[in-house]
Amino acid sequence: MGIMRVQAMFLAALIAMALSFPAIAQTSQQLVKRYTDLAGSAENAQSLVTGLTQKMALGNVDNALALTQASLEKRGIVHPTPEQLKVALTALLDQRAAGQGWGEIAHSLGFSLGEIKDAQDRRERREGMQEARASTPIRPEKPEADRPPRPNDPTARCARRGPSVRKYRISSVFCRLPATE
Repeated sequence: MGIMRVQAMFLAALIAMALSFPAIAQTSQQLVKRYTDLAGSAENAQSLVTGLTQKMALGNVDNALALTQASLEKRGIVHPTPEQLKVALTALLDQRAAGQGWGEIAHSLGFSLGEIKDAQDRRERREGMQEARASTPIRPEKPEADRPPRPNDPTARCARRGPSVRKYRISSVFCRLPATE
């Protein structure tokens, strides 16, 4: 195998691997958008993400907020008050500071971090598709073509095929045309 072919195969494998991993929030703005409902407003989410990114990387902030949201939803709290959010997030961050990994913290809460992130990705994809559908213009009706309507008689369809057709099957009816030469 030539070196170019090996490089091409390696590049294809690398792209396939990259596409198979779930999307990771790359910017703080993406995190703000993702957790606006949790924080109650975009301003609260911006403040929350900014405060957390001063101490942690974006991936850790994303994990902390995802686990916080899941733990609150498990307790039936969909729209937490700032105090409820603070208590839940502080409890998670204390576990993290004690040396536990995100997976261990998730399991201690009765979750799998992968399942939480997968559900989050599915929700975002669904919302993105809904936004795309809403922004897609509706196609105008096609104007009727200027052609005569089709006859209901199957033998009439055979007659349109021309004189070279001797036997033609349309659904279960055979059309026989006289040979005209």
